[in-house]
Amino acid sequence: MTAMKVFSSLFFSLIWTAALSAASAEIMSGAHAEVSADQLQFFEKNIRPVLVEHCYKCHSAASDKIKGGLTLDTKQGLQLGGESGHAGVTPGSVGESSIYEAMTWQRDDMQMPPKNKLPEEVISNFKKWIEMGAPDPREQTVANATGGRREINMKEGRQHWSFQKPKLSVVPELKDASWARSTIDQWVQAGYEKAGLKPAPDAERRTLIRRIAFDLTGLPPSPEEVEAYLKDTSPQATEQVIQQYLDSPRFGERWGRYWLDVARYGESSGKEVNVLYPHAWRYRDYVIDAFNRDKPYDQFVKEQIAGDLMRHESQRDQAEKIVATGFLAIGSKGHNNRDRRQFTMDMVDEQIDAISQSMLGLTLACARCHDHKFDPVTQRDYYALAGIFLSSETLYGTNRQLQNNNPSSLIELEPGAGQISGLASISASEYAELKQRYETANASAEEAERAVLAQRRERRENNNAADLLRIRAARDRSEALKADLDQFYDDGSVRSLAMGVLDRDLPVNSPLLVRGDLKQPGDVVPRGLVEVLCAEDEPRNISQGSGRLDLAWFIASSDNPLTARVMVNRIWSKLMGAGIVTTPDNFGFMGQKPSHPELLDYLAISFVKKGWSVKSMIREIMLSRSYQMASTYDVANYAVDPDNKWHWRMNQRRLDAEALRDSMLAVAGTLNLYPVDGSPVARAGEGREGLVTLFRDISTPSYNYRSIYLPILRDQIPEFLTVFDFPDASLVNGERDTTNVPSQSLFLMNNPQVLSAADAFAERLGKYPGTALDRLHYAYQLAFSRVPSAEEWTAIKSFWSRFVPEATEGKGSQQAKDRAQKVALSAFCQSLLASAEFRYLN
Repeated sequence: MTAMKVFSSLFFSLIWTAALSAASAEIMSGAHAEVSADQLQFFEKNIRPVLVEHCYKCHSAASDKIKGGLTLDTKQGLQLGGESGHAGVTPGSVGESSIYEAMTWQRDDMQMPPKNKLPEEVISNFKKWIEMGAPDPREQTVANATGGRREINMKEGRQHWSFQKPKLSVVPELKDASWARSTIDQWVQAGYEKAGLKPAPDAERRTLIRRIAFDLTGLPPSPEEVEAYLKDTSPQATEQVIQQYLDSPRFGERWGRYWLDVARYGESSGKEVNVLYPHAWRYRDYVIDAFNRDKPYDQFVKEQIAGDLMRHESQRDQAEKIVATGFLAIGSKGHNNRDRRQFTMDMVDEQIDAISQSMLGLTLACARCHDHKFDPVTQRDYYALAGIFLSSETLYGTNRQLQNNNPSSLIELEPGAGQISGLASISASEYAELKQRYETANASAEEAERAVLAQRRERRENNNAADLLRIRAARDRSEALKADLDQFYDDGSVRSLAMGVLDRDLPVNSPLLVRGDLKQPGDVVPRGLVEVLCAEDEPRNISQGSGRLDLAWFIASSDNPLTARVMVNRIWSKLMGAGIVTTPDNFGFMGQKPSHPELLDYLAISFVKKGWSVKSMIREIMLSRSYQMASTYDVANYAVDPDNKWHWRMNQRRLDAEALRDSMLAVAGTLNLYPVDGSPVARAGEGREGLVTLFRDISTPSYNYRSIYLPILRDQIPEFLTVFDFPDASLVNGERDTTNVPSQSLFLMNNPQVLSAADAFAERLGKYPGTALDRLHYAYQLAFSRVPSAEEWTAIKSFWSRFVPEATEGKGSQQAKDRAQKVALSAFCQSLLASAEFRYLN
């Protein structure tokens, strides 16, 4: 057997183990296909309203005559198709879906709707929906074929569990009084005892510290930290190590990323044009800092909705609060929309959707075109909120370009606010040169435009498209130079600019738009709050200002039944591997009911009582015996509870994309823990050339910062993140998908970044004192926080003893031996990085 075969045997054995372990993890977690919360939201927001507005008149049970035998008001009818014999929708296949073919007007004899083609964004949404499997929550038959309007009974709606205020309940008597260490444990124990289950044993200490380190910092513990924990036999050892990681600056980078998922953070607009947002990074840094400082969550919420309207203690505090409102400005937008009113209403809809899902766990945006199909939320509720955001000016900072019909300025922060800069200063002479270039370009653009206007006045229609495009290109160059110029003061120092929201001078109320159509305005709706979350006789209307401050206090109130529940459920989900409510962004009627409602209420009440402290809540959960359980598989328990609903063991969890990349760099010894100042997006400039340079730079080994500082351009996410299930940055994402697919194994085997990390890992080991076998032993400690088992150690020694001699057979020089050892060590390191144990937490 050759040396390479020896390595291949070890490497692919580890890869095979990885695949089996991952598959086992999926089986044990009870993964199954169904309409997810994100898919449900996508259907209700982007698909159902279009079907109702454009299709039901001719293709529903309520139609006078169903044209073509095609009904689109049920899931079955949509997939079955009509008299043509072709399926209306074939899940996963756009090419076999006749409804998509019809709406794209590919054939002259099948164009739907027949008079006006649907907007490209709508067609794109249908394509995306079909490709994701055409998830459709509708019943197979129409419950009310007469098309009667659903009447919402608010009194009944308020009886839903999530609209009731949390209350403390008495823990039932437990069979084993010795197991629980806390109130959390008592409720968990009550659940699994009721189901007839027995708890898994406590996790081994090496496993526990690795779990704690990753959960709090997203990085593995160092061998020194592991050994110190093992040697500390005091009762406070675990609490002290938890506090150590909570106090680390790495905590904010880990938990800030969780919120950025929820906040749909992105540094570009996405959609058809994908305009860059060079100043989005300020919001990212605000979030990281907020988690590191343990900013009270209610304050965190208020600042993101209305920070610009809140009292401030200093210019720095004021700037921080303004930056927080970037939450409302960073959402995805269709900048090429020619109708400014439609663009604004779509932006408001996106803001309502983001706030309601992230903070309230409700899909309020589903009421834009009609009363909510499931929750007690009316169209009047929606347009009461819409007036609040129409009365606010959203500033996102884009210059007018050929396909950007909706530019915006930014908010300038006070020079004394102490904000870091994402750009380097320039000299006064460089500023003067840049200003001259802009003035020249602007003059050229104006001259070209005047020439065209003169020709039009003389009625010379000899203007052709090429002339107009040249004029547009000249204006684009001028606008791009103006955007660069606006970054600096006259002396070349950098201006502090931020995305965010400010109140308009005069607030406005929005009309209720029939079917969400701007052309069908109805009654004007006063700005106000959501009725179902208010007491029956509580005033809901807002008479002064935009109403954002009122909305912020309303959402962040301890009396709000949802806000604390939603956040503690998010915290529980990240620490336990599954939420008490498994639809973290939807606590409405279509969301899942809590597995432990009394525990959820206890956590929510405790969260508020302890000052809305995220760190305190994390500490309380981590100190529970429930968190410190092993992930041991049990046949009898699994037969009763395969999904681990009753938490009889810890869920095995795969590292997310960022933790996986960061861990590779960490064990390789190349991770740069210095935070990035700004973002590569801020320095990319305009145009394709800047983007090409950006992606080239972040793919090199020298860009070894934490993954939270990677640029997040919508629809152009870095490959390392997309392969390992990075979410859609245009949507609220409280829970990421976790897949185990061949492309991930291939990536770990072939990707240059992985190979570079393996080489650096090997180089680090080469500097470790001792023998070659000592270095391999240390590699296990770095990668897995443990030493090799006896069986593994035997295999490792066999591999090492055979690889180098066989690789250098016939080449006895020392140089050949050194080269073979380097190759062997790098290959060994890559096998560790590609293993299941490296990717999973037990």
